[in-house]
Amino acid sequence: MLQSSSARRVARFTTHARAAIAALSVAALMSACAIPKHPDSAAAAPDPFNPAAAQLLDDTSWVLTAWKQADGTARALPSADQGEPITLMLSTKTGQRHASGFSGCNRYMGSYALKDGKLSFGPLAGTRMACMTPGGKIEGAFLDALTRIDRTGVQMRPPQQMQLILDNGDTLTFDRSDK
Repeated sequence: MLQSSSARRVARFTTHARAAIAALSVAALMSACAIPKHPDSAAAAPDPFNPAAAQLLDDTSWVLTAWKQADGTARALPSADQGEPITLMLSTKTGQRHASGFSGCNRYMGSYALKDGKLSFGPLAGTRMACMTPGGKIEGAFLDALTRIDRTGVQMRPPQQMQLILDNGDTLTFDRSDK
């Protein structure tokens, strides 16, 4: 049976219409799946006290840059011209969590844990030099502070910082170090 020219035109139109609809459907699906692009700086900052953020602390180094006491006053920290800054290094290099650093007069080391978004330390050992420097005067308080952490905040976006909130309300702020 021969098709009339009208029937052939309808068949061609139907074939072209199906192809056009299929192409539009694929384009619509692909555009719906596209991920919006925006710079990190435009995104809202994550909550530094989110328990998952503390998991980012493994294999990082920090320098104590501020100590705000519960009453809002700043505790004096040794300045760069007064010697080495107070540091904290958290490493998993040996397969276990190991903390070390400089506490103002002496070097210290021990274990650390990250549980429920909180950084905590096992017993810390250290060298036993006596110092009458500003670092030596704050060393005991700093080492004691590491045993009284109530909350841990981590901000890995620039400026990368860690905050340790103590059980007495003091806040120790550390800046990320490249060491």
